[in-house]
Amino acid sequence: MKRQFLRLIIHCLFLALFLPSCRDANNSQEKPALTVYCAAGLRKPLEAAAAAFTAEDGAEVRFQFGGTGTLLSQIRVAHTGDLLIGADDASITIAKKDGLVREVLPFASQTPVIAVRAGNPKGIHTFDDLLRTGVRVAISNPETASVGKTTRTVAGDRWDKLAELVTVMKPTVTEIAADLSLGTVDTAILWEALIPQFQGLEAVHVPELDARPERASAAILTDCTQPSLALKFARFLAAPERGGIALKSVGFTPLPGDAWAPKPELVLYCGGINRPAVESLLQDFATREGIGMTTVFNDCGILCATMKNLGNSDASKVPDVYYACDVCFMPPVAEQFPEAILLTETDIGIAVRQGNPKGVKTLGDLAQAGLRVGLCNAEQSALGYMTKGIIKSSGLLESIQRNVVVEVPTANFLVNQMQAGALDAAIVHRINVQAGRSLLEFVPILHAGAKAIQPFAVRSASPNKQLALRLLEFLKANRGSFEKAGFLWRGDEAPIRSKEIEVPAWLKNN
Repeated sequence: MKRQFLRLIIHCLFLALFLPSCRDANNSQEKPALTVYCAAGLRKPLEAAAAAFTAEDGAEVRFQFGGTGTLLSQIRVAHTGDLLIGADDASITIAKKDGLVREVLPFASQTPVIAVRAGNPKGIHTFDDLLRTGVRVAISNPETASVGKTTRTVAGDRWDKLAELVTVMKPTVTEIAADLSLGTVDTAILWEALIPQFQGLEAVHVPELDARPERASAAILTDCTQPSLALKFARFLAAPERGGIALKSVGFTPLPGDAWAPKPELVLYCGGINRPAVESLLQDFATREGIGMTTVFNDCGILCATMKNLGNSDASKVPDVYYACDVCFMPPVAEQFPEAILLTETDIGIAVRQGNPKGVKTLGDLAQAGLRVGLCNAEQSALGYMTKGIIKSSGLLESIQRNVVVEVPTANFLVNQMQAGALDAAIVHRINVQAGRSLLEFVPILHAGAKAIQPFAVRSASPNKQLALRLLEFLKANRGSFEKAGFLWRGDEAPIRSKEIEVPAWLKNN
C-alpha cells in the first residue's frame, strides 16, 4: 500500500514538473516576424501599416530605420532581413543591379519641397534663395538619404556652393525636419508628406523640385528566407484598402496597387505551345508569392472565343493574363489586352524521320505521291489555322491535302504518330520536335509566315495587374527555361500595341 502511495506521489511530481515545461514550449513558439529596413522619412505611415498588418495577419514586423543609402550599406554587410523600403527609384535600381533585392512593389509617391518655418520669415521662394547670405539651410547627406541625393541632382552646378553654405547636413530627412521645427535652421529640403508631421512648418514649391517626384517601394531582399510572407506585406502596403489608408492619413500619395486579398487568385490563359516552358515556372511563382493560380492551357482560337463570351460578367473566370500562341491572336482581344510583350518565337516547319528517308526539303515536297502527311486541324488548333494559311498562300492546298491522312488538335499528337512510324511528315513547331530529336528532324519552311511569336499581355481591368506584371518579370528572369524548351528569346523588346498588330494577308481569308 505504501509502495503504491509512493508511486502516486512520484507520478504527480513528474506531471507537475513536466506539464509546465510542455506549456512553456508551446507558448515559446514565436509568431512569424519580418525584418524590414525602412527609409526614415516613411516611419510614421509604415508603422501604422505594419500594426494593421499584424492585427490582420498575426505576423510581427520589426523595423530598422535610416537613410536609404545607409540601409543599403547595412544590407550588403548583414546578408539578413526580408524587405527594403526605399524612398527613391535610383536606390532601388542600385539595389537590384547589385543583386540585393528581387521583386519591387512601388506603393507611394513623394515630392521634395523647400520647407520653411510658418509664415516663411526668410522669404524663401526659389531654389537660389537657399544660396543667400544669412539663410541657415539644412540638407540630408546625399550619400545616405534619398532626398539628399535628389537635392544634389536638382542643384546641379550649384551643389558645391550649396554644400559649402549649409548649416546642417545630417544622415536622414527626419533629423533635418526636427532641426527646422526646433528653429535651429531657417529652411530645409524635405519630402512634402513629412511636413505635417512636424510642428510649425510649411512647404514652398519650386519647379526644379516639383519635377523630381520619387517613388517609395517595398523590395524583397535576395537573402529573404520567407518570401511569401514578405510579398504579402508588400502587397498589403500597396493595396488601396490597407497600406493606402495609412499613407493618406499622413499626407503621402499612394500609387495604384492591386486590390487587397490575403491570397490572391491569378487567372492565366495560356496557349498550349507555351506549356513545356512555363508549367513548372508558374508553380514556382505561385509558391513564392503565396497565391493561388488558375492556368487554362488551350488552343488560342478557343481561348479568344472564351474571353469574348465571358466579357466581364464573371470576374473570377476572366483571365488576368493572356500568353498567346502567336501575335495574330491578340487583335481579337485588343480591347481587354491593349499592350503585349513579345516573349518568345519558334519556327513552323516539317517534321521528318531521322535521315529524311522521303527526301522532304520544301513545302511542295509534301505533295509527292504516296506520302503520309499529318496536319493540325485549322478549326481546332492555332498551328492548324496558321498551317492552312501558309499552304493556301503557297498555292499548294489541294495538292498537299490529298496526302493528309490525319488532322489533329495538337502538334504533340503528330509528333507521337511520327515517332510511331504512322506518318512520313507533319507540319509542327520546331519546339515540338525538340523532345523527339533522336528520332525526328526538322525541315524549315521558306515562307514569311512560318514562325509563331508568343506575346504576353495583362488585362487592363485586372484587379491583380501588379501581380501579373511581377509574373512577367519572373518569366523574364527565367529565360533559360524557354531556351531549353527550344524557343528563341524575344523578351527584351519594347511592348507593342495589340490593336496595331496587323494580321497578315495570308491569314485574313483563311
